[in-house]
Amino acid sequence: MAQGKDHWSTEAYSTSASFVPKLAQTLLQYLDPQPTDKVLDVGCGDGKYTEAFLPVVQSVLGIDVSPAMIEAANKEYGSANAEFRVVDCCYLEKEKEIVNGSWDKVISNAALHWILRNETTRLNTLKAIYDSLKPGGTYVFEMGGHGNIAEVQTAMIFALVQQGFSIEKARETSPWFFPSVAWMTSALEEIGFKVEKMETEYRPTKLTNAVNGGLAGWVRLMGAPFLDALPGEKREGVVQQVCEVLQTAVTRHEDGSQWLGYVRLRGIARKV
Repeated sequence: MAQGKDHWSTEAYSTSASFVPKLAQTLLQYLDPQPTDKVLDVGCGDGKYTEAFLPVVQSVLGIDVSPAMIEAANKEYGSANAEFRVVDCCYLEKEKEIVNGSWDKVISNAALHWILRNETTRLNTLKAIYDSLKPGGTYVFEMGGHGNIAEVQTAMIFALVQQGFSIEKARETSPWFFPSVAWMTSALEEIGFKVEKMETEYRPTKLTNAVNGGLAGWVRLMGAPFLDALPGEKREGVVQQVCEVLQTAVTRHEDGSQWLGYVRLRGIARKV
């Protein structure tokens, strides 16, 4: 996300989105961590996914825009070979100490759909990732792909329109960019990457049933930029409206569990 209000906390993320690091095992296989690897983790959050490969590699630098998440990552996982820094990855090219051609691998899990939302900085960020890698270095990522959580995005845009927003303004408020295989392949190749794999997976994802979690917790956390566009006194009413609109679409009759239509875009690209 762009810098500004920090919506993130490790507690809220654990309550409403604890499944995110747990469901990225394929990405870990694509990273193929090795003992000599120096890894840059773009959009590392609270480090819970970084932990999956941290014991295997030589060193890791995790970067994220959220001070709260970076504080949690350093507290939990910071060590002689693991550092976490507050960096707005939308402007990664400005971080010359990082973008220096020294990294064996760059990884990003569930972050690029936030980072690439700003069309004016999108390609600069991808180019900075390219420039950060050694020749022959590998970039692996997983993010929301085209069609990801379409039901939620539609419901939230509709809710803003009902609150008097124009449809254009409501769309602009959306904090996400969910590209297709074709778009991401073309963008990476234009920068100079050799794309070795690009795929999408439709992965319906069960929401948590924790107190303050579930669909409402997910909407409050992930949809915070939508809600911030509203006066404070209207936000919780909109959360409840979105949940009511989505009730039939996301709830399974057999057990009442709620699932969102996640579409994951994964890729492996090499710097040549």
